[in-house]
Amino acid sequence: MPDHNPTESETSLAQGSERYRRYALALLMLIYALNMLDRQIITILAEPMKADLNLADWQIGAVSGLAFALFYSAVGLPIARFADKGDRVRLIAISLAVWSAFTAVCGLARTFPQLILARIGVGVGEAGCTPAAHSLITEFTPRAKLASALAFYSLGIPLGSLLGLAVGGLLVDAMGWRAAFILAGLPGIGVAVIASKTLREPRRQRAKLEQAESQMVSLKAALTELRKQPAFWLIALAAALTSFSYYGQSAFFGSVFLRNHGAVLKQFGAELGLGPAGLAGLTLGLAIGISAGAGTLLGGKLADRAARSGISGYAKQPMAVLLASTPFLGLTPFMPNFLLALVTLAAGVFLHAMAYGPTFASVQVLATPRVRATASAILFFLTSLIGLGLGPLAVGVVSDLLRASLGPVQSLNIACAGASITMVASVVCFGFAAKRMNSEAG
Repeated sequence: MPDHNPTESETSLAQGSERYRRYALALLMLIYALNMLDRQIITILAEPMKADLNLADWQIGAVSGLAFALFYSAVGLPIARFADKGDRVRLIAISLAVWSAFTAVCGLARTFPQLILARIGVGVGEAGCTPAAHSLITEFTPRAKLASALAFYSLGIPLGSLLGLAVGGLLVDAMGWRAAFILAGLPGIGVAVIASKTLREPRRQRAKLEQAESQMVSLKAALTELRKQPAFWLIALAAALTSFSYYGQSAFFGSVFLRNHGAVLKQFGAELGLGPAGLAGLTLGLAIGISAGAGTLLGGKLADRAARSGISGYAKQPMAVLLASTPFLGLTPFMPNFLLALVTLAAGVFLHAMAYGPTFASVQVLATPRVRATASAILFFLTSLIGLGLGPLAVGVVSDLLRASLGPVQSLNIACAGASITMVASVVCFGFAAKRMNSEAG
């Protein structure tokens, strides 16, 4: 296959100044952080929301994952087709405004169906963010720094999770879960305006003929091109299996700590002037945010180094770090005290986050420029539908089924630990992908 790097002229056009490249990457990372904040804040709001609306664990799983993921997945591919040929900056700005508005609407829900509909709106909006952002970043970043750049963008995951848990916990203590949703959604509206005014779309600067040619690739042609690359599909499947495990567990992190260590959280929270949910959100947010942030940055740098001898290095790294993270994440619910559970969780999250940059870089180097956003959308279609959609729901269903015999604490612990099994299958898929990548990419 031909080299998938942009030509020298394309790279020069897209990069502009190094100062702008850094600004654009930082702003896109901030947008992704708001994406994850609005997606993950429900984690720490789950228990008070469950009590207020009288929800079962399966309903929490459905609201946390399935309702969001079904529509995120359904609209993700057609939106990505636009991103492969249209104005990606405008798409990102509009998407940000939409999901931010629907996050605020979640706080107005009075029934389970209303909450489901609001989360669907969040999912539809967020579908327009990452495929377009990945495409933009790949266009203005040199190949040698690609994993590092995508890892920096992926800092939005831990930063958004930190803000969702910490700020969400503090807000729910002070003002209730409804106000937490509303206040979490509002900042995105302003950032959407900033993005639309300051980010550049390189396609606006290209010759009309070149732009017209870039718009001639049909969805059928894009899928035909990607079907010839088994390594891409193995990477996508591996990411989906990883997401099933991690999203299934992370949707209940707040519940696990509140149910297992509620007395400790109540005691120490009272000394600090916080409620149990507020302290849980703050500590979990800091532990997850700091460990995942460090893992994400380190993972990107190590992956770029590993890929110097062949791009299969992008797939080999997730094999090692995900396998190492599995026992930590699986054992977290069973740790005998709060501090040990927090340290175990942080270690698992750190290792897991080291896979973000190389996974996303694998997809971008395997896809040609004209189908990069589509390839990214397929990746997120699978990770959202299988991971975010089914992971939290499966954990919630298993927890409910075991509740009668084990009680609400151990049933959730076992359900979360059981989700770790699919992480091992993900490692196997990354291994098969690594064997194919160098020959498929050129």
